[in-house]
Amino acid sequence: MSRIGKKPVSLPAGVTATINGQTVTAKGPKGELKFVVNDEVLVKMENNEISVQPRDQSKNARSKWGMSRTQIVNILHGVKDGFEKKLEITGVGYRAALQGKNLQLALGFSHDVVYETPNGITITVPKPTEITVSGIDKQQVGQVAAEIREYRGPEPYKGKGVRYAGERIVRKEGKKK
Repeated sequence: MSRIGKKPVSLPAGVTATINGQTVTAKGPKGELKFVVNDEVLVKMENNEISVQPRDQSKNARSKWGMSRTQIVNILHGVKDGFEKKLEITGVGYRAALQGKNLQLALGFSHDVVYETPNGITITVPKPTEITVSGIDKQQVGQVAAEIREYRGPEPYKGKGVRYAGERIVRKEGKKK
């Protein structure tokens, strides 16, 4: 039994959800998102609550049960409040700037890295060493943050590079004489 899947999902204030077959559509103040639930999972809506159940007790159906409920919770939270990931840049001369809609990163290469912002994502640079990625789709926000971090991930000796806010870098000891 899935502990997560058993709990019904209540609709937050200001969000409307509709179920059409296996598609759950959520509309809120930030926008609209859809999620197509796997055929092995049954989705029902009653009394402003969405419940998710496996169609049978097969291992495959039970494994998709909790994930489907979590995806529904994520789209409901996304259309109401949105998601946000913060990145920190550490290193001498490492900085970020917005150039129109694109993100320009100086990360110690011979050239600046220009990252094109995808649709549905907002990137802000409050300080030259901080980047904030926000949007309504949790998966897309995490993917964009991971792509930016991938350009120059934090290295273990000095900790230079791009890291998530609050990420702990395991440091290594340098060479000894």
